[in-house]
Amino acid sequence: MGGTQAIRSGKGGHGGLGNVLSGIAVAVGFALFLGGFVWGALVYQPYTVPTDSMMPTVVPGDRVLAQRIDGGEVRRGDVVIFTDSMWSDSPMVKRVVGIGGDTVKCCGAAGELTVNGTALDEPYIDATAADPGLPMPPGQGPAPGTPFEVTVPEGNLFLMGDRRNASLDSRAHLQEAGQGTVPRSAVSARVDALAWPSVKMLERPSTYAGLPGGVSRPGPLRLQLAAVVAGAALVVLGAAYGPLVRVLGRGRRRERAGAR
Repeated sequence: MGGTQAIRSGKGGHGGLGNVLSGIAVAVGFALFLGGFVWGALVYQPYTVPTDSMMPTVVPGDRVLAQRIDGGEVRRGDVVIFTDSMWSDSPMVKRVVGIGGDTVKCCGAAGELTVNGTALDEPYIDATAADPGLPMPPGQGPAPGTPFEVTVPEGNLFLMGDRRNASLDSRAHLQEAGQGTVPRSAVSARVDALAWPSVKMLERPSTYAGLPGGVSRPGPLRLQLAAVVAGAALVVLGAAYGPLVRVLGRGRRRERAGAR
């Protein structure tokens, strides 16, 4: 009976219910904190963007977090990382404009890009001219404003950079097999967020939402960050319980001694 009362009251500084709960909080906090990091490492890969072809969405040197996905999960509007030997031996980052069966055309009545006859509203693009100090490789650069029309083969993707006048993308490979499209299997990841120097989620363009298949859903990054933050908070609160109780206990003892 006396032992039970000691546990409930926490006398002696050991075995109190508060200490038990603080220990549980620390254990759960560590599990959430470490679990969030491990989960993130399994789902996401960091990638540093080397070129300006995706400006202003992503600028050279930006560190992004890309969700590891299968090519079959790609939707229009996604910014993807892919490797295709016809383009380069290194991973590249571009935006998916068209998927298998789509007809991608330039240009509409107002000079806009169209997909299956629907004009795209693309506020994210940069239509300024390319930097003359960084000329396109001879014979490879897309000709801005030059009309084209491509029907994307099934299982393939038509890709373009957001900086339209300074991007070596599908338009630069129109004369090759597949008319500049790449197979879905070439995609290894989808950019979900900017991690450095700015930190923000990459929004899915609403202009593609009305097309068949809609847009992709964001990955679990927000949930992973919430787990890490919640875990850290539980660890701090649980670890602070003991010292806080001791400080409050000393204060009460001093008050009682003064009252005597």
